[in-house]
Amino acid sequence: MTRSLPRPSELARPGRRAVVAPDLSELRGPTGGTIELPHRLFWQQDRHFDLDEPFTVQWVYEMVLREAIRVDELRTWLHGPTLIRLWRRLYLPRGVRRDWEARHPELRSARTTSQPPCVGLTPCPTGSSTATD
Repeated sequence: MTRSLPRPSELARPGRRAVVAPDLSELRGPTGGTIELPHRLFWQQDRHFDLDEPFTVQWVYEMVLREAIRVDELRTWLHGPTLIRLWRRLYLPRGVRRDWEARHPELRSARTTSQPPCVGLTPCPTGSSTATD
């Protein structure tokens, strides 16, 4: 049986598939305040991020989803309800999005919803939108 190698666009990082949490309810990371990501996840000297800034939250989630190599990292830095809320606007490699949506169909539903996208950790007021797809 011949096993084909995944295309680069299907990988989280070159040579590595995405790590996916088995259950979104396990993702109990911080939802506000300032965090410091480990150097392994963000390779800069200043690794502090203010999760009270909506666009920073999105950036942190994109980094963690691309860079995580263990489910424990996902559990530590991601929050399930926040991930669902942000999913539609996250800029991710195809393979990361595909693997997460295959395991968690509610993310696929969140991506295809007709509601306007919303930034941040709280629901958007009805009819407001701060970003476009």
